[in-house]
Amino acid sequence: MQKLLTRLQRFRTGSPLSFRLLAYILLFSSVFTLISSAIQIYSDYRKDLSQIDRRMMVVETGYTSSLARSLWALDQKLLQTQLEGILSLPDIVHLRLKIEPDSELVMGEIPRNAQTTSHTFKLTHQGDEMFSLGQLTVTADLRRVFSDMRRKVVLVLTTQFLKTFFVSILIIWIFQYFIARHLTTMANYARNFSLNNLSDPLELDRPDTQLNRNDELAQVTVAINQMRERLNDDLERQERDAQEIRKFSKAIEQSPSSVLICDRQWRIEYANQKFSQLTGYDNAVICGKHPGMVSEDAQAHRENRQLWQSIRLQVQRVGVWQGEINSVRKNGERFWEQLIVTPIKNSKGDATGYLILGEDISIRKRYEQQLLRQANYDILTGLPNRMLALDRLKLALAQARRESSLVGVMFLDLDNFKHINDTLGHDAGDNLLIEAARRISSCLRGTSTVARLGGDEFLVILPGLTGPEATSQVAERILKTFAPPYLLNGQEVFVTTSIGISIFPNDSDNSGTLLQHADAAMYQAKHKGKSAYAHFAPEMTEVSHERLQMESLMRRALEQKEFELYYQPIVRTESGQLCSAEALLRWNNPGMGMVMPDRFIPLAEETGLITPIGEWVLQEACLAAMRWKASTGTDIGISVNVSPRQFRDPGFVDTVMNALDASGLPPQQLELEITERLILDNTIETADILRQLDQSGIRLSVDDFGTGYSALSYLKSYPFDTLKIDKSFVQDVMKEREDASLVKAIINMAHSLGLRVIAEGVEEEAQTHFLQHEGCDYSQGYFYSRPLPENEFQQWLKTNHRAL
Repeated sequence: MQKLLTRLQRFRTGSPLSFRLLAYILLFSSVFTLISSAIQIYSDYRKDLSQIDRRMMVVETGYTSSLARSLWALDQKLLQTQLEGILSLPDIVHLRLKIEPDSELVMGEIPRNAQTTSHTFKLTHQGDEMFSLGQLTVTADLRRVFSDMRRKVVLVLTTQFLKTFFVSILIIWIFQYFIARHLTTMANYARNFSLNNLSDPLELDRPDTQLNRNDELAQVTVAINQMRERLNDDLERQERDAQEIRKFSKAIEQSPSSVLICDRQWRIEYANQKFSQLTGYDNAVICGKHPGMVSEDAQAHRENRQLWQSIRLQVQRVGVWQGEINSVRKNGERFWEQLIVTPIKNSKGDATGYLILGEDISIRKRYEQQLLRQANYDILTGLPNRMLALDRLKLALAQARRESSLVGVMFLDLDNFKHINDTLGHDAGDNLLIEAARRISSCLRGTSTVARLGGDEFLVILPGLTGPEATSQVAERILKTFAPPYLLNGQEVFVTTSIGISIFPNDSDNSGTLLQHADAAMYQAKHKGKSAYAHFAPEMTEVSHERLQMESLMRRALEQKEFELYYQPIVRTESGQLCSAEALLRWNNPGMGMVMPDRFIPLAEETGLITPIGEWVLQEACLAAMRWKASTGTDIGISVNVSPRQFRDPGFVDTVMNALDASGLPPQQLELEITERLILDNTIETADILRQLDQSGIRLSVDDFGTGYSALSYLKSYPFDTLKIDKSFVQDVMKEREDASLVKAIINMAHSLGLRVIAEGVEEEAQTHFLQHEGCDYSQGYFYSRPLPENEFQQWLKTNHRAL
């Protein structure tokens, strides 16, 4: 018994859930068994009682009439027999028959302490009238019924207890096998669960069947494993978040901008390293202070109090404040700082603190000042630029209207500046502009303004004039200052200027119109022969309009195919035989007629249109040379002039090669004429372009030799093939000994350098004899042919006996 109790106690402590389940099963099963058994036993008891009652009713119904007849007949023996028959019935133990009037017959005996039940019924005889004979009381013993009930109680309780106990044991075993042991496994898994074994899933020791995969234990197992996976994911996410936090912390600490974090009361909680570097204050010193009260300067505190009050209000209303403030470092040095102040909000949108980002913009402020100056002043000369000059002009006009005075506007343009810039280089051109600005400024009084509009154009504003003659005096002084030479690259250069003058309000009361009129007067001064000045006259606008009109028409001329090429032959001086032709550009406009190059080429150079026009000339000239070969069967070279601006275009070499490829012309039959002023611009780009062209087989010639600032060393440095003597020297070789000597020298010099010579402007036969005598290689001029359009040039090829 003790051993059983020990096992029961071990079972209770080892499997408390199973023990409680067993106790509850036994308890409720016992209660249910007792109730059901009681109901069953009581039902059987009531059934036995009912059976006895029925038996008594049978006695009454079966014996009443016979007993009544026996009593009526006074047949005692029969009556005795009938009563004995009744007494012999089961459970009937006592009969009491009362006979009227006062006799009584008793049979049987009632056991002592026995529980009984009685039934009484009357005996009557029916004759003429109803006679009462007596009554019979039948008593039944209930001991058998109670004995059966006790036996049933013992039997039922015993069988029900055994059944309940064994069923409970079976249920506990089933529970232990299918549930409790797996719960123990889950408990052990949970007990041993840690961050170190997150990769180990929970597995139950049971078959992997479809039924097992869908039951509650499987669901709990899946839930635990999902929880493990979510925990693993959460840990990974937490690690990533921690890395992000560390990264952001490092980013804030190492940020190139200063960072301050304040609490809700604007007390500093954190300052990064950049703030300490920027201001000189350590984090420990400024923590708890207001951002505007970091400095120890009381004056700075008073200045910052109102500023930070405005910042606080705007951050509360708008959510951000951004601006520039003048802060003070710890050493007292002031610096410009750009701040961005934003609130730090929690998930509910309430501000829990404030973030202040700062950046030192002192250098940028200096740059802004420089940019402001650059926006209003010319970088090269230091003079006011166009924008500032126009503002001052408007102010001068407004003042003149109030004072009823005059304002003079002078438009200056340096003569031949482009030639100087192309021949001596851009550095020399810049030095020239600086010196020109100084000379112009020296001629003006303090209230006047001189500005550089761009390139070599200057503007002079003369306010508060009493008469127009004052502008003439200033113009004459300026012209005199330009008389001395300029020293550029160790070389003396004479540069003059042309001045156009307009007067407010005589010529116009509008600043823009005054400038246009002064510009028109400047062009009139150039037409006078340069180094001059001219006052505006109404008829000058026509010239200016013509120039604008020509520019507008020229921009559409290429699309409308208004340009034409004329060709002039280049022949061998000795025999007069044709070797090549020079392509000369003409503009045949329907409104202006045939426009010569000296009218539109300078404008094309100025506007940049010379680049697409020059590309078209190259393509057409190469195609024409191929057409001549097809019609004559002879190779005829083609010579094309190249402008300086076209030559400096980054795609010039590709343009030339594309023209050759498109036409099929051999490179050696194309000759490019380069102006002398271009080769004097001794740059790496110039040498590189000439070298690329020479390596491609293209012939190169120096055009108009002798008219510029000739430097013979350049002829030796660059890969030229031909030198063209300008016609200004050739036309007087028969009249002027100096020209004849100069032509001889050029021919001898060119031959000594291995260059061929072409003489331009040959118009007389005597000139051909001179050139033949001096050994000039080629000649070109009206003596042989004027420039002809292509169809006439082809006719000339067929009719001229010396052409081929």
